[in-house]
Amino acid sequence: MKPKIKICGLKHPENIRGVLSLQPDYIGFIFHPGSKRFVGQLEAAWVARLKGVKKTGVFVNADIDHVKATASQYAFQAIQLHGNESPAYCADLKDNHVEIIKAFGINAHFDWAKLADYEGVTDYYLFDTQSAQHGGTGIRFDWKLLHGYRSDKPFFLSGGIGAENIADALLLGDSRLYALDLNSRFETEPGIKDIVLLKRTLQTINDE
Repeated sequence: MKPKIKICGLKHPENIRGVLSLQPDYIGFIFHPGSKRFVGQLEAAWVARLKGVKKTGVFVNADIDHVKATASQYAFQAIQLHGNESPAYCADLKDNHVEIIKAFGINAHFDWAKLADYEGVTDYYLFDTQSAQHGGTGIRFDWKLLHGYRSDKPFFLSGGIGAENIADALLLGDSRLYALDLNSRFETEPGIKDIVLLKRTLQTINDE
């Protein structure tokens, strides 16, 4: 079964319309002020009206009441947590009937055992390259490290996925790979997705 597609780091309406024309499964909006892809002044009511895709809010160690209020304003169906959020924090958000995607930065020293505390309070994990920027580096981690992942919970694969290595991602052969998270390697500048490149890449995925 082919993985679902999430296109993340959107912030400009016209570019978002172009992305939606490609019919991804998820689109992501980053609410971390330190990100180059911070949503800024993107109108909540405009996003709330978007249909046919799971809208995902991405947060990093944000006040939980702020996350809940933002999710309501933008009509998000999923929340991605990219910081050091606790299992209790995830559980509180999960009570709001949104999908919870907990991100973890992966490197050779990552302790896979820490995931056990998140099993019952998340819907998916997201594995990204470990970085101080909480993602968006365009750098790929060593996917062989996924051999250390022992849970049955499905995951999003992120971190340095580009047109040149998308076929490698599809060849991982991991039945738990739920979605590919496409971001910085598909941009003309931070927050502006290259629609032509994305279209060509999605065609490659569909042809596999």
